[in-house]
Amino acid sequence: MPINRQELQQYGHLELMARQVVEGFITGLHKSPFHGFSVEFAEYRQYNQGEAIRYIDWRLYGKTDKLFVKRFEEETNLRCQIVIDRSASMYFPLDVKSKNIESKLSFSAKAAASLVYMLNKQRDATGLSVFSDDLEIQTPARSAGVHMAMLYAELEKMMDTPWDQKQGETNAAKSLHIIAEAVHKRSLVVIFSDMFDNGTDTEQIFSALQHLKHNKHEVILFHVTDKEKELNFDYDNRPYKFVDMESGEEIKLQPQQVKEKYLQHIQEFTQELKLRCAQYHIDFVDADINQGYSQILLPYLMKRTNMRV
Repeated sequence: MPINRQELQQYGHLELMARQVVEGFITGLHKSPFHGFSVEFAEYRQYNQGEAIRYIDWRLYGKTDKLFVKRFEEETNLRCQIVIDRSASMYFPLDVKSKNIESKLSFSAKAAASLVYMLNKQRDATGLSVFSDDLEIQTPARSAGVHMAMLYAELEKMMDTPWDQKQGETNAAKSLHIIAEAVHKRSLVVIFSDMFDNGTDTEQIFSALQHLKHNKHEVILFHVTDKEKELNFDYDNRPYKFVDMESGEEIKLQPQQVKEKYLQHIQEFTQELKLRCAQYHIDFVDADINQGYSQILLPYLMKRTNMRV
């Protein structure tokens, strides 16, 4: 379903975009092997005296004069902690002259909002953690309407915060260790990060990911990148000024001068990250910011289907 940008601007609400994304995604699922999945309920069952009345379908009662309850696909609630890396590197690609370019941070916030909407529809509890050089936001997982509104507000605020190279280098390891201990046991932890951590040894990042699994959490790592520029290093063969968004260091060169070594380094890093995630039984998902949100919602849905809380 295409997003009506005028309507989105009129309401100024991330929840509207999330609803459109999720509804379009579910419509697509009904044409796939997931036919029959519903973000709301699976079927009706007859109401039994003494049960809570909140899920009685009163419209159906008006038509049939009988009480039926919506039987949900998952009767038990899931706790999900959404974790977003808000370090300076997540603002790539940055174009100060245009606001139409999707950054990794903007993509992550919109994808997270879509998950929040889907989780809420499934009556699941959602928490939010945001980190850069330190843990900035840490909320418990809740399902109340006020809490959901607060999550959307924080995600919108994040998208509106301009890039500042003084924001600090990523310290994913430190923050993930804190989150591993703070989040309720047996939760689904969904991480949005490029995992580009200039301030920490790579082994410390892997140790933090292992800590999440050690504490019985199920983990999905969405490795958020601009695949064309960051993984394929696809630039025209002309001079560029490259700026490290976390340190502010600048260098002028032609991409072809460094492309071979850059690709070797980034491929080694990505392969090692994938291998460690496989070793720790963490779901690793490539998330290209140019490929839409189905690449986020489908892995989440598959993971949730396999979880029993």
